[in-house]
Amino acid sequence: MADHAWSTPHWPEGVPHDLSDYDKPLFTILDDAAANYPNQTYTIFNDATRTFAQVKDTADRVANFLHAQGIGKGDRVAIFLPNLPHYPEIYFGILKAGAVCVTCNPLYTAAELNYQLNDAGAKALFCMDHPQFYPTTTEAIKNTSVETVVICSVKSYLPWIKGFLGGLLGKIPKAESYEPGHLFFDNVVAGAPPEPPVITVNPSEDLALIIYTGGTTGVPKGAALTHSNFVYNLMVLDVWARLAYTEDGTIEGVRRGGFHCYLGVLPWYHSFGMTCAMLSACYSGSRLICVPDPRAGDPPFTEVLKIVQKHRPTLMPAVPTIFVAFTNHKLLGQFDLTSLMGCFSGGAPLPPEVCRNFEEKTGSVIFEGYGLSETAPVASLNPTNTETRKIGSIGFPAPGTIIKILDVETSETELPRGEDGEVAISGPQVMTGYWNKPAETAEVIREIEGRRYFLTGDIGHIDEEGYIVITDRKKDMILVGGFNVYPREVEDVLFTHPKVELAAVVGVPNDQSGETVKAFIKVIEGQSCTEEEIRDFCKENMAGYKRPKLIEFRDEIPTSNVGKVLRRVLRDEETGKTA
Repeated sequence: MADHAWSTPHWPEGVPHDLSDYDKPLFTILDDAAANYPNQTYTIFNDATRTFAQVKDTADRVANFLHAQGIGKGDRVAIFLPNLPHYPEIYFGILKAGAVCVTCNPLYTAAELNYQLNDAGAKALFCMDHPQFYPTTTEAIKNTSVETVVICSVKSYLPWIKGFLGGLLGKIPKAESYEPGHLFFDNVVAGAPPEPPVITVNPSEDLALIIYTGGTTGVPKGAALTHSNFVYNLMVLDVWARLAYTEDGTIEGVRRGGFHCYLGVLPWYHSFGMTCAMLSACYSGSRLICVPDPRAGDPPFTEVLKIVQKHRPTLMPAVPTIFVAFTNHKLLGQFDLTSLMGCFSGGAPLPPEVCRNFEEKTGSVIFEGYGLSETAPVASLNPTNTETRKIGSIGFPAPGTIIKILDVETSETELPRGEDGEVAISGPQVMTGYWNKPAETAEVIREIEGRRYFLTGDIGHIDEEGYIVITDRKKDMILVGGFNVYPREVEDVLFTHPKVELAAVVGVPNDQSGETVKAFIKVIEGQSCTEEEIRDFCKENMAGYKRPKLIEFRDEIPTSNVGKVLRRVLRDEETGKTA
């Protein structure tokens, strides 16, 4: 069954079955872009732009600075920033110093950040000059190995007049005071020559990133990822994309050298936004729009719609909740979104109705893929055409990747097509393991037929045409009177209700049936809906054991900073009620 993806007639035309030559340092993609497109714009932020040559120059200076601070091969350096133009410069600078990036959620509390810094053993940290983020930093670094703190101001990369007026009017965020010994980014860059240290990198063994993921237990674990994990993924995205037909009838992929513009609406501390926007833009010599807060505006997401209309992005990686926010935005009709050629969905299952609504209202096309932090993140992709794309599936394994469906009990026996089991991934993108957690690593790695597989914790199957379908997360499955209920299946039905904007389904304890299905529903603004309407709708569209017995309407449903619905939070709330 290993070759099921390549034997399908729906495998994308011209896409190879395997890839090679991805064993190279990740920072070489910036060096290549700066050599090939030195004057082409890389980052866009508040109308200010930075070219590839400028970004490389600053990255080289950051690397030189870190080297002078005694930071070198294998040392960990944390980035505690939103999507600012500083981010790729610091990111590549860390790699050029031979160090390992530790990306941190900028919304972390001091305790959460402290745990991550201690677990990674970070020696340095880059943070934002901000009345909230900087005090969080100063508290979080206590009792850690962090010795160097660099403070980054948005003023550094604002257009001159905006920076001047913002400073004059006090609109540029800044901390109230600063700790002695902490350094400022502008001074660091100005004081270091653009001469990175000479280092030797083994791309398949040396780490580039430690990305923290909650995992099945909720305890953060650092996915340790190599340079080649990411370079391979970038090559996959490059060869897979088939965005348009040229005049002579040939299929065109991602054009290089500035034709495309990526909308950086996903946070770059997360592997999805990092790989599919920040790094992909660099790999193809494309523009990248920095969006620190996609929810900005009144109503939320208005500012990002303005950005789309003004800067005309062609590609947008996003999670389903962002597509929902766009589709149901009451001002959507006032904005021109026709520049979007392709939108890539991941991070959570894409409800088919959400996909259809977005495409109908925007004229764009969404292609769903699948991956995890542990796979840097891309593992599978749908064909990027509407003829062979299958809505509701995650497509085929990436070139050179094998995906098996294993029995849930032992995660050892491969199951036949059509049968649900645990999704296991083997390929060049799979992490080396969890940082300093050998026991946890052993739980998710299996050797099968001489190949190393990562057990994802997701339940799915391969259909008769070779497409992979994710049914749900293993830990989210609900057991109702001996029947398995998958929340995603119920949510997909609820999304088809004309008044439902967002839905989340969890299992809550029940003495008689084991668990009861509960649905949390956010209604589209301006609409009203009753429990009876939802119950009648479910009665018409799903089997009795799947129907939510409990329904709760909410103004907001909890989501992560990436935009993924947090079923765990809802489940914990319900457990607390019954405890």
